[in-house]
Amino acid sequence: MIAALVLSLSAVGCGTSGTGSSPSGPPATGSETAPPTTSPSAPAPTVTYQVWFAHGEYLFVTQRTQPFTARVGSAAVTALLAGPSDQERAVGVLTAVPEGTELLGLTIERGIATANLSSTYASGGGSLSMFIRLAQLTYTLTQFPTVRGVNLQLDGKPVTVFSGEGIILDQPMTRRTYQDLLPPILVEQPYIGQRVSNPVTISGTADVFEATVSITLLDAQGRPVADTFAMATCGTGCRGTFVKMVTYHVDRDQPGTVRVYEVSAKDGKPINEIDIPVTLTA
Repeated sequence: MIAALVLSLSAVGCGTSGTGSSPSGPPATGSETAPPTTSPSAPAPTVTYQVWFAHGEYLFVTQRTQPFTARVGSAAVTALLAGPSDQERAVGVLTAVPEGTELLGLTIERGIATANLSSTYASGGGSLSMFIRLAQLTYTLTQFPTVRGVNLQLDGKPVTVFSGEGIILDQPMTRRTYQDLLPPILVEQPYIGQRVSNPVTISGTADVFEATVSITLLDAQGRPVADTFAMATCGTGCRGTFVKMVTYHVDRDQPGTVRVYEVSAKDGKPINEIDIPVTLTA
């Protein structure tokens, strides 16, 4: 049984977006041991982290920013349990975590986080829902460099067989455990609702034909203001990372959409399309 420790994700500095298949995503901003030194006129320090939800039958990643806390792991799990925002739900982002699930404790030892959740977490849903909620928890916690695996407790009791579906949890869960739940294209930047710069950086991971990720930016009227593509580091049977800086032109700040998709090798039509609503800046 893992000894209980207060979660302290040490030495986490400002970082860029990680990959969906990597054991660690972007580190949270700020220090985990003490708040950054600020002057009276400086803005209040904040912390930013990923929260993993679902879209259709696949995982979906977004971000949250809040006032600085040294317990960023607990903050991330709490945000996960709170579910998607109204704006995220409006574009089909969901969660498999049952409403009312509570975080009762979070500890870490030797790279293994132990999340103690209320028993509501195991209620309702079929096998896909159970796998997705476990993946959501695992990906949310393993974004931090000090967490490489996750154990689950319910009401303080270790879980080795999860739910009536009989999912075996006799080893710590890792990102590899649930990598089949990653979508063909995972967009990590920008996130839903973000006010983006010009050029805007679009990044993520993909397993697509010939490693080609197509990108279109649409203005408030749905008109294309940029049309380009990025090359993933691997494709057609393997997952690679991609990043692209895209320049666009709009005459005023306005709502827009970052559309990322794959061109079908069969008929040239868009497939595996992901739309990220953002604010475009003039």
